[in-house]
Parts: sequence; C-alpha cells; structure tokens
Amino acid sequence: MSEVQILASVQQFITRQHGHFIHGQCTDAESSERVALVNPATEQVIATIAVATEHEVDQAVQSAHDAFHHAWADTSPYERGQKLNKLADLVEQHAEELAQLETLTTGKLINLSRHLEVAQTVVFLRYFAGWATKIHGQTMQPSIPSMQGEKYTAYTMRQPIGVVAGIVPWNFSLMIGCWKIGAALTTGCTIVLKPSEFTTLSLLRLAELAIEAGIPAGVINVVTGTGQTGQYLIDSKYIKKVSFTGSVPTGIAIGQQAMKNDLTRVSLELGGKNAAAILADANIDEILPTLLQATFVHQGQVCAAPERFFIHQSKYDEFIEKLTGAIQQFKIGSPLDESTMFGPLSNKAHFDKVKQYLQMAQNNDQVISGGKVLAGIGYFVEPTLLKVTGVDDPLFIEETFGPVVDVIAFESDEELITMMNHSRFGLTASVWSNDLAKALRLIPQIEAGSVWVNMHTFLDPAVPFGGVKASGQGREFSDAFIEDYTELKSVMIRY
Repeated sequence: MSEVQILASVQQFITRQHGHFIHGQCTDAESSERVALVNPATEQVIATIAVATEHEVDQAVQSAHDAFHHAWADTSPYERGQKLNKLADLVEQHAEELAQLETLTTGKLINLSRHLEVAQTVVFLRYFAGWATKIHGQTMQPSIPSMQGEKYTAYTMRQPIGVVAGIVPWNFSLMIGCWKIGAALTTGCTIVLKPSEFTTLSLLRLAELAIEAGIPAGVINVVTGTGQTGQYLIDSKYIKKVSFTGSVPTGIAIGQQAMKNDLTRVSLELGGKNAAAILADANIDEILPTLLQATFVHQGQVCAAPERFFIHQSKYDEFIEKLTGAIQQFKIGSPLDESTMFGPLSNKAHFDKVKQYLQMAQNNDQVISGGKVLAGIGYFVEPTLLKVTGVDDPLFIEETFGPVVDVIAFESDEELITMMNHSRFGLTASVWSNDLAKALRLIPQIEAGSVWVNMHTFLDPAVPFGGVKASGQGREFSDAFIEDYTELKSVMIRY
C-alpha cells in the first residue's frame, strides 16, 4: 500500500460549513437543507454542501451582471489573459490540494487527478488566456452604389454576450468547470457555475483562488445544490448563455428551456455510445495498452471514452482473449493508493445504474469477463467485457458511462460503417489501423464530432470538441468557442 496522506489544508477545507461563493466571498447558506458529499471508496460522508435558494441564485447572477458591465468590462483583453494565467499559476501551486479534493469526492485515482485533471486544467486555462488579445472582427467594402459621391465602409466586431450559466458534471468537475471559466472570461463574459451536487469542493476552492489571482469579485460565482438550483440559474433574466456538460435527457431539457427564455444561447456537450473500430491489419499487442487506457480511464466515466468495439472477424478471438487477460490484471482498490489501477464509480446513483446494466448482461448470459459488483465497502465493480446479439441490443444502444465494453465482429468496411452509425449518439469514434489510406476513407463516413486514429478519449485545447446528433451542439476549444460566447455586430458607415 502507498496510501496518500491527506493534506492538513484539505482536511481543514472539507470540515467547513460550506455555503456559496458570491461576489468574491464565501457566503452562509440561507436554507438549512444540505447535501452530503460521500467518498465513493469508503461510503463515508466527508462534507456537506448547501442547496441554493432562488434568492441566492439571483444574488449570484446579479453579481455577475454587475461585474460584466463594470469591473470586467473595464479590464483590458491583455489583463484578462494575465489574470487567467495567474489563476493557472495558483492551480499549479495548489495542485496536490485540488487533486486530493477531486479524488476524495469522485473516486478518481490520485495520479489521474494530479496528472490529468489538475495538470490539464492548467494547460486549458493558459490556452484560453492566449486568446484574450486575439478576438477580432473584419473590415469590408460594401457594394452600395454612390448617388452623390458618398462612400461606404463596414466592419464587424465581436462583443461578449454577458452572464454565462456554467452547469458542470461530476466526472471532471475542476477541469470542465475551467473550460467554461476560460471560455467565458477570455471573451469578456462573466459566469455563475453550478457544480454537480456530488463533486462541489474543488470549484469552491478554485473560486477562492480566482480572487487571489486578481479576478474581480462577481466575475466568477459558484452556487451549489441539486437540479432545482440549476433550474433557477437557467431561468434567471440576466443569463444570456447556458453552457451544459452532462447527460442527453438533461441536456435536451435545458436546451428546450433555454429556447423558451427569449432564445437564450446554449451549448450542449452531452453523452455518447462511442465506437472504436479495430481493422484487420491492426496489431493487437501494439494497440492494447493505449486502447485500455482510453477505455478505462476514470473507470470509463468519460463522455468521450469508447463503449462499442467493432472488431474485424479475423482479429475477434485474439482481441477478446488479450483484452480479457489485460483487464483481469487490473489492481482494484483505494483511489488514494498510488499503485491502484482501477477505482470506484463516483457516486451511489451511478453505481446503482451500472449495476442494473451488469445484471441485465448476466441475465442474458452476455458477460465475457468481469460483470460483478465487488463485495464490501465502496462503489466498486469489475471492468467488464460483454458480447452483444446485434446493434439493436439494449446494451449496445444505451450509454452506461462506466467500465462496460460491448464487442461485435464485422467483415466489410460497409458493414462497419453501417453498424458504427447505428446510434442516436455522435460524440466520438476511433479507427485502429496501420492502413492510413483506409482510415482516411472511413473518417468522412463516420457520424461523430471527433474521430481519432490509433488513439481515443484524450483532448487537446487546440482541437475543437463537441458532438453531432443527440450528443450535443456547439464546440469547445480551438477558436470555435469564441462564436458561442460573443455576438457579431456589423457596423456600416456612410461618409
């Protein structure tokens, strides 16, 4: 065992009576209603969070609205970038503290919290900071005919839309929260974040660090609570955009509500039943380590991770044998143990959902490997490999968002594309092959927002990310986010 010692600063933080973070400071909760935060590895309550009232949400939005029109509006693009970089510096300085908060509340392996969650939060904040001085319009020459010698010129400018509601999921709360913070603040918007009720602490701590970084009070606010808190936020009159990451049903409901609220802008990064295609020429021994990492990172609780594996018939038996052997070697245990390879699911509600899928597979004799819930304390299940009866099998259609992989064989490229696209989702997909020409021919036919070759799951801030079909709308990262957080204003001048 190499169990990590919890920092004194973390112990102190989790024992606080947490309220919300409004206008640059921690606030006491108005309501006595609270939600318990449970360590998924031990099932022990480690802290409680407040449930925001409608009045508290209105206070947070009003603070963001005032900051948008005054404090942040008076901050130059260069200064915005500098302050985001300073926040990135502070995340680095408090990296172990933030990583431990994430692991305690999500069950994420401590090394994953350190080297992916916190480390990539820094990378993304710095990337967004670099865009602050590069948001621009265009000049153009209109074709309006001159009647009396007058001339015309025109230009466009991008202006921030205002207050953003950022609704953050439980799987990567710090990193995804900072995607929304970075996009909003870089473009000149302000933001009110509503974290998941399962994983709230890291974003409350980040909001404190933002004030230390010199980001003005009101620019970043955090309100905590359940789905009702999010509803209050979406319905607020000052919210001009909703940025949501989460499940498809919730995303659809949010999109419909946003449209009713005077066409409030919305970007939705939703789920997926992502496909990985293993072609006939793939070397299983070479691709297996990368494929395992992409599939089972954070116990498969990653929206981009593959769940549907399409294996060429000639490689099917070899793939099943070697994948089974590999996942049976995973060391399952405490996420605070640095030697652990596979931790718990993140919360009881999700644990119960995944158990239902595993029971369904057991009832239908579809389990190739794994498929069991571990006895004892904690929300632990085995990494699982399932065979399916066809592309209409419920286990092949519904997103499990966990360490459950479905496999099916294919023979021709045409069959592969038909089966891959037989899904209401379209977030990500991958092709595993050394035949680049074939991969390049397949990519345009695959209905997904992101397609990888010989990799899967991991993102880069320079590359746009988002889904098609029921997997969402809008794009994160690259320069694509700018359009979603700004209004394009046209100006014409007669002289």
